[in-house]
Amino acid sequence: VLLGSGLTVLSQPLMYVKVLVQVGYEPLPPTLGRNIFGRQVYQLPGLFSYAKHIVKVDGRAGLFKGLAPRLCSSAIGTVVHSKVLQELLSPPWGQHPLSGQLFPPDSSFPLQPGASKKEPVSSLEQVLKETSREMVARSAATLITHPFHVITLRCMVQFIGRETKYSGTLSAFATIYREEGILGFFAGLIPRLLGDILSLWLCNMLAYLINSYALENGVGCAPGSGPQLCFEGIQVLSLLPQVSTMTEMKSYSQAVTGFFASMLTYPFVLVSNLMAVNNCGLAGGLLPYAPTYSSWLDCWSQLHREGNMSRGNSLFFRKIPAGKRYVWE
Repeated sequence: VLLGSGLTVLSQPLMYVKVLVQVGYEPLPPTLGRNIFGRQVYQLPGLFSYAKHIVKVDGRAGLFKGLAPRLCSSAIGTVVHSKVLQELLSPPWGQHPLSGQLFPPDSSFPLQPGASKKEPVSSLEQVLKETSREMVARSAATLITHPFHVITLRCMVQFIGRETKYSGTLSAFATIYREEGILGFFAGLIPRLLGDILSLWLCNMLAYLINSYALENGVGCAPGSGPQLCFEGIQVLSLLPQVSTMTEMKSYSQAVTGFFASMLTYPFVLVSNLMAVNNCGLAGGLLPYAPTYSSWLDCWSQLHREGNMSRGNSLFFRKIPAGKRYVWE
């Protein structure tokens, strides 16, 4: 929990800028710069320029708006995730408890937060079981902490209109309940859940396929090697570089598949965040930044028509493609 809280604090400025970009808020005009290929293009301000603008307006503390509810979400989510996994791994749901954790050390798919390193994964069936448990635990944590996520986003978006409507976590709960009822706490929940689930399955299944077929066949043991190698020192030592290489390659494959899955499911993150602040009484959730969406599917279709499905995915080299709509002061 403490490690997670520390990472949350460090990443807060990055998330703050990302959310404002996702909403479509551009306080600085585009400038002429060069892309990664050296060609001159007009670019929107990047992470550091955007952060400097926030500091200029609100001071350094301004970069940490929405931190309190986000810390609550992180801490509660970690506890819920761990408890749900423990329940799923205990009888009658699991075969036996695994000290509250999930994935094995030499698993063929990525470890997730709270994962364990006990049983070896020897089959696709085992991978499916473990991923299903992780999906349930993640979904439960997301469901319980989503109200804090909504408050975090709205605290950040207040920067656009200079509002103070969501000035505290407890008062924000009261405001949302008074104006929107219980459903207001779960604005944007469906696309967020779908994105999390799709990302998890994509990441784990791709990593399993790569590690089980591509890597095992490519960096496997030499033909003819058998159990007798365990008793012949020289031959055992000769396999150590292969074991080390396999471990490194599996870690790389986990990182690559995780990145690939997050890229594919990013539109769900964008739509979820936009729905969480849409038509909530803040300037950032109204025109000219966004119309009033009837549902998350309506939001998705409009973003797709505008070519804005990847808005906010990158905070560097932000070129202005033709046909996209942005609002800046």
